[in-house]
Amino acid sequence: MSRSPIEVRVECYAGHTANETPRRLFIKERPVEVVAVLDRWLAPDHRYFKVRGDDGGTYIIRHDVENDRWELTMFTMLA
Repeated sequence: MSRSPIEVRVECYAGHTANETPRRLFIKERPVEVVAVLDRWLAPDHRYFKVRGDDGGTYIIRHDVENDRWELTMFTMLA
């Protein structure tokens, strides 16, 4: 069974290009600080980031650049 992505709010470090690297994400109103960017990759219509949160979770978030919309596509928590 596949689930739809969850829209999230993401604060980024903005270098010479806008929304360069995620620094904090908000799931509903709960903030999660990004402690490490584990991977990043480009798709034709999205930018993806695999990040570790300060809560120990691993998140994959994607940015729809055209619509400036962020979504959580995967989450795991270490036991």
